[in-house]
Amino acid sequence: MKSLQIAATGMSAQQMRVDTIANNLANMNTTGYNARRADFADLHYQQFARAGSIAASDGTVLPTGVQVGLGVRPASVSMQIQQGASLQTGGDLDIAIEGRGYLEVTLPDGQAGYTRDGGLKRTGEGLIVTADGFEVVPGIVIPNDTRAISINAQGEIYGYFAGQVQPQMLGQLSLASFANEKGLEAIGSNLFLETAASGAAVVGVPGTDGLGTLRQGYLEESSVDPVREMTELIKAQRGYELNSKVISAADQMMAATTQVR
Repeated sequence: MKSLQIAATGMSAQQMRVDTIANNLANMNTTGYNARRADFADLHYQQFARAGSIAASDGTVLPTGVQVGLGVRPASVSMQIQQGASLQTGGDLDIAIEGRGYLEVTLPDGQAGYTRDGGLKRTGEGLIVTADGFEVVPGIVIPNDTRAISINAQGEIYGYFAGQVQPQMLGQLSLASFANEKGLEAIGSNLFLETAASGAAVVGVPGTDGLGTLRQGYLEESSVDPVREMTELIKAQRGYELNSKVISAADQMMAATTQVR
């Protein structure tokens, strides 16, 4: 009885869907987080009679055939690229990316990582880093005697110093874009890695070549819609229950078969 295995694949799929929704809801306050969606595809089919085959000696052709599906499988858990709302914080190193692009950071192993979390910090030496201490490329240092910092839409960082009327440029932030952002590998801590699916990073100045601009004093909020996620959770729960009922029905049918005398 194939219905047992088919329903089991359905329950497994709905469980993955619930796991994805749970992760979205858990990250509804995570800076720069994009919601994920679980996508599924049907499994292969058992062909009892192929469509188009000859069914009789007179050459009659089967118009549809007999194909029995064997369940469902996970196809992908993809990131839904959507701009989150901008939350005003007033922090001089808080920046929201408005549009396409990722900040590039240097991981401890020297590998390049990418993030949309603009909650940047400063080390004791003045180096601009992420909240986890990863250096933000291109390694801009803010002197200790800097009175104030200004970051414009193009990522130029200016410092104001005592006794100087005009600000001094300290460095230029850049943004990286990808041909397929959904192909990036999420590694946690709001970080992504480049993959063969995402394509190579194209680095440029904010506001040019289709890249977004920066806004100082703001952070990009999560793009998770709690109402939509709760609706999807209810649908997944109902789907799980229906598949469990199929298993119960198949079990009762098998029990009835064994009781035949």
